[in-house]
Amino acid sequence: MGSGQVTDWQGKHVTVAGLGVSGVPAARVLHARGAVVTVVNDGDDARAREQAAELEALGVTVRLGDGATLPEGTELIVTAPGWKPDKPLFTAARAAGIEIWGDVELAWRLRGPDAAPWLAVTGTNGKTTTVQMLASILKAAGLRTAAVGNIGVSLLDAVLGDEEYDVLAVELSSYQLHWAPSLRAHSAAVLNLAPDHLDWHGSMEAYAKDKGRIYEGNRVACVYNVADKLTEDLVREADVEEGCRAIGFTLGTPGPSQLGVVDGILVDRAFVENRQENAQELAEVSDVNPPAPHNIANALAAAALARAFGVPPTAVRDGLRNFRPDAHRIAHVADVDGVAYIDDSKATNTHAAEASLASYESIVWIAGGLAKGATFDELVARSAKRLRGVVLIGADRALIRDALARHAPEVPVVDLDRTDTGAMLAAVQEARRLAVAGDTVLLAPACASMDMFANYNKRGDAFAQAVRELGA
Repeated sequence: MGSGQVTDWQGKHVTVAGLGVSGVPAARVLHARGAVVTVVNDGDDARAREQAAELEALGVTVRLGDGATLPEGTELIVTAPGWKPDKPLFTAARAAGIEIWGDVELAWRLRGPDAAPWLAVTGTNGKTTTVQMLASILKAAGLRTAAVGNIGVSLLDAVLGDEEYDVLAVELSSYQLHWAPSLRAHSAAVLNLAPDHLDWHGSMEAYAKDKGRIYEGNRVACVYNVADKLTEDLVREADVEEGCRAIGFTLGTPGPSQLGVVDGILVDRAFVENRQENAQELAEVSDVNPPAPHNIANALAAAALARAFGVPPTAVRDGLRNFRPDAHRIAHVADVDGVAYIDDSKATNTHAAEASLASYESIVWIAGGLAKGATFDELVARSAKRLRGVVLIGADRALIRDALARHAPEVPVVDLDRTDTGAMLAAVQEARRLAVAGDTVLLAPACASMDMFANYNKRGDAFAQAVRELGA
């Protein structure tokens, strides 16, 4: 099937792996173009049966409860991003020489000849915030845009819908990049790299390699994090178009071809005339919401991509001022008895939790959940001096407790051995007991939520509700 557009889908036998948020639209789109579509799905629950019935009504074949067997005559597989590369279905496909695409690859191939270019963002943490900041900046410049991909509008809808865009701000996960071999962005950023999803990728090297795919074929700028050498290494290894530049962002004073911070001002020394001597003021640190260090880094990365697309400095400032972060990202819930309560339930891995902990001086930390194979020694060692106390919840809390015993033995720890609905209220009450005026009680779990909650949103809601009960 080669790279480039596939114009004739008529009669092509395509297997879609997985229903869900990407599988259903992919099946619809391919069926509408005349492909013979079979959907295979591991699960066979009520939701899957409902989605299957909708697709079968269109004339799509759906096989529930068997995602392992390769359907007869398959010429291409389009997979949901979360399906692991070592699944039997893919092993069989590779043995038969059948290409495997993700939904992002499908969207990329279905773009028209005059389609909007993509400004793409990946990284272990900060992707969604950065892409939303980028979209806000592009809108402030008067450009028609949307935040798409791993958030918001599905890429297929954005590429095939009636809405016309000048440029798209695209969030891409490592899973999506793994299955998107021919994607070529206008410019792209890798915000940071820390161990995550290693159970899926198999190793840190494989995870980094998939993240690095975002730089392949970039035309204007590969944006990297000066403080994270791994991101710069990925730029060096990337095969880019002639004239594409490496652009760094830093919380310190920027060198030539970098964006950074000088005296509370975000400055650009990359997209200016005579960058050896000149710098362009873009915005003030106070324009970034919230102005926590890792969020200023997100703003610089967004600004770098916008500037690579030719956006004027005033649009960077206005876009950052207009931006409002999503819920559960360092969200201030309330002050009770001089103690600030902060909901960062979105900190589902150690790297995100470390950034969160670095934003406050004296912390009672609520942590725990599903560790997803992570270790906590480094996180605890780096954050120990900020911890006044720790309250542990969730299935894998013993891993954090052991790390605390090794690296912060003097910090008081409350180990809550319960996973019922009242557990979060108990955690907040224990945190209140440990905290004194001037402290911050911080929910930054460093773990996934699914052992106790449907998702990180529900976990954050439970925390906010518990804090409100305290205040009452």
